[in-house]
Amino acid sequence: MPAVDVAGEFETIRRLFAPLAHLEWGRGLADDVAVVPSRQGHDLVLTKDAIVEGVHFLPTDPLDTVARKLMRVNLSDLAAKGAEPFGYLLACHWSPRCGWPERMTFADGLRADQKAFGVALLGGDTVNTPGPASFSMTLLGWIPKGRTVGRGGARPGDLVFVTGAIGDGWLGLEGVQGRLSLEAERIGALSDHYRTPTPRVDFALPIRDLASAAIDVSDGLIADLEHLAEASGARVEIDLETVPLSAAGQAWFDGRVDEQAALEKLVTGGDDYEIAFTASARDEAALRREADRRHLRLTRIGRVTAGQGVVARFGGQPVTFVRPGFTHR
Repeated sequence: MPAVDVAGEFETIRRLFAPLAHLEWGRGLADDVAVVPSRQGHDLVLTKDAIVEGVHFLPTDPLDTVARKLMRVNLSDLAAKGAEPFGYLLACHWSPRCGWPERMTFADGLRADQKAFGVALLGGDTVNTPGPASFSMTLLGWIPKGRTVGRGGARPGDLVFVTGAIGDGWLGLEGVQGRLSLEAERIGALSDHYRTPTPRVDFALPIRDLASAAIDVSDGLIADLEHLAEASGARVEIDLETVPLSAAGQAWFDGRVDEQAALEKLVTGGDDYEIAFTASARDEAALRREADRRHLRLTRIGRVTAGQGVVARFGGQPVTFVRPGFTHR
């Protein structure tokens, strides 16, 4: 029997599932959402993410934080499209460790984030599995017709921005696994980010109105910018020295001997759930005003040029990445 070629995550999507996608609404499976036209002047925007024990969360993580992370990674996708969430479908695959108290804890996490983000459960399914626990959510949102911000709108001359800080997701995983030498308060902040990231839902409106292309940073800044560059048919150039770090991330970075290697880890680690986007230079001042109104950090990290792919520089020299970000095999 011939060997089976097990392709990676994105190759699997391209070869097997993209041909099955709706020709218009599925957007070629080249974005984080589907967009379905409605009759009330709005489009229905849908996204779906799954998280698996041992891959996206640790077996020791409290299930309320697991539920909140599931909600928030989906909210991050909608925020990067400029959409307003309203409801979700849920599938729970309970492992043997998920007794009634654990299931109640999971529901408590959902309840807290439903209240925080203004969404409600619409339906779903629950099953038991002898394997690791896993959970899947389909999140639904609205956006004015034709206003969804895709990955494919970046044009040469645009500037590249990112919200918040980069690297806290990867550092948080290092922290919860006991691999960081930092003050307990710093490790706690990073661990909290890993378990319950903050989706930038408050910035969805400026993204909708001013961004030419956008993507949430889930797989890693470099990998996700590569997706944006590919969809746009353009080149994204960034300077690693400009990548924003949190106070805890800066504390870790200040202890590194090899600054380039440290930045490479931060921009490829993933789980940040910030928004990376492009916009016209004429809109930079407006974007900064909108960010300031929301007390949100906004950093210009590069530019869009003619060409393809992502060019990252450190000290003016191009950097070659062995692995641009996280991928599922």
